[in-house]
Amino acid sequence: MPESAAPTPLDPLGMTLEAFTAAARERGFGPGQAERAYREIFRDGKLEAFADRGRIIARVSIAPIVRELSEEVAEGVTTKFLQELKGPGIGDRRPGTPDAQHHDGRSPIPSPPLTTESVIIPMRGRTGTHTHTLCVSSQVGCAMGCRFCETAQMGLVRSLTAEEIVGQWWAATHLKNARIDNIVFMGMGEPLDNIDEVIRAIAALTDHNGAGVAMSRITISTVGRVDGLRKLDEVVKREGWRRLGLAVSVNAPNDDVRDDLMPINRKWDMAELRDALLNFRRGSHRKICFEYVVIPGVNDDREHARQLAAYLEPFTKPTAGRTGKSPVGLVNVIPYNPRRDSPWPAPTEESVDQFMSWLTDDGLFVKRRRTKGRAMMGACGQLGAAEIRRRKYVGITVGDG
Repeated sequence: MPESAAPTPLDPLGMTLEAFTAAARERGFGPGQAERAYREIFRDGKLEAFADRGRIIARVSIAPIVRELSEEVAEGVTTKFLQELKGPGIGDRRPGTPDAQHHDGRSPIPSPPLTTESVIIPMRGRTGTHTHTLCVSSQVGCAMGCRFCETAQMGLVRSLTAEEIVGQWWAATHLKNARIDNIVFMGMGEPLDNIDEVIRAIAALTDHNGAGVAMSRITISTVGRVDGLRKLDEVVKREGWRRLGLAVSVNAPNDDVRDDLMPINRKWDMAELRDALLNFRRGSHRKICFEYVVIPGVNDDREHARQLAAYLEPFTKPTAGRTGKSPVGLVNVIPYNPRRDSPWPAPTEESVDQFMSWLTDDGLFVKRRRTKGRAMMGACGQLGAAEIRRRKYVGITVGDG
């Protein structure tokens, strides 16, 4: 490469060090320069890293934090921050359409900016140890249509790139100065609907030369896309991936209830989902977390608890080759957090405790997810931009659901 030709800087956020080094070598940079630049971006929080002769080897473009909300909880402060995105990303449903229009041809409605939403959640362990979990988004909006979820009311706007996903960790770590111990893909979007970029992001986040997050401290949550679970099953068989966590939003004790709450169940019913999860568990070394959102009058009576216990029986049996009861699954009970214009209220504390007691009596290993961030629309199922939800784009009639 001629001396006068300046190589295009690389964005390492979606790359492992190995991939970054290979790309840097093609631009004339040595492995030592690449490794130093990679660490400066991830560990030191630099936006640019220089090689010899003042050449820029790496540059990241972090989506700016444009809004921040916080809420005091027992463990500390829960913080939600929004980052404004630039560029089309993956699968943008509005290419070349900066403004929306009314269906009757009236003046355009200015398109709201696209934002990711991330939440830093303080945690306290049994020994009193304080940690922080970062809840990241994998998409803007979501196509899954779950009735209880605010994000689903937006529809899918677009999927995020691996760089944008990792950029949420970078912002939390270097702009918010938070020590991130765990990462959960439980923000906006269905991770398995964007699985390739999610896997690229996790590979970068777990690279010990960069963010260095342990695989055992990362969990993917899914509504139960069986096709995505089959892909993920192959991923967890790779060296270093067996400790990746999986959480599955079940939220119903039978197909009738789940069909109504979660349209995905009409494509892959609960029996097919269970078969896929049993197959996945053979390649993973971590318990599967079954998330169950308790919705008053919908899925919270005694018979519902019995049906759920029967459905999850294969995951409560002792693991083959081990003595004693060693379940390979646990139920994470989540009190419903009302979305905007919700048809249901939040459950009472007494009803949640009662439901958990029934599950325990029926032999399930149960934990409760403490509600954090509900007042600022930052709790489970509440992420989503109301201004995007209210506006429909070209070709869609204003007011349509």
